[in-house]
Amino acid sequence: MSAADDGRSIGQLVAAATTELSALVHEEIALAKAELRQDVKRGVIGSGAAIAAGVLALFSLPVLSFAAAYGIHNLGLGLAWSFTVVGAAYLLVAAVLLLLAKVKLSKVKPPRRSIASAKQSAAVLSSVKPHPRAVPRGRTEPQAVERMSRSSA
Repeated sequence: MSAADDGRSIGQLVAAATTELSALVHEEIALAKAELRQDVKRGVIGSGAAIAAGVLALFSLPVLSFAAAYGIHNLGLGLAWSFTVVGAAYLLVAAVLLLLAKVKLSKVKPPRRSIASAKQSAAVLSSVKPHPRAVPRGRTEPQAVERMSRSSA
């Protein structure tokens, strides 16, 4: 079907193609943003859990140090055991948070759908070839005019 068959000029067809291509690019960008936003959220939660685990592990070191010192000194069940229980509880919470961080961070993936969609669009657009422009009778193409002027000179 030609441009004349559906009543649209070549300019209108080019404008429509440009508009549709622009809309396609905007939709692919929106898809990539949505996928990245989801992965960033997972990354922030996982990173927050890892930071919390590190802070708790850091806080447990002085407590366990005091507990060990009092435990060696007293060699009995006194104040030192209470420090040991608190330090062990901190380490247990840190281990749980670290496990949560690992699970959340392992789910962060590249935006596969956006990449696949962009590759598919690029493949379609790369296979599109422009149609030769019809030259009205009585008019010559600019290249033919140049060739004629060169040959006459």
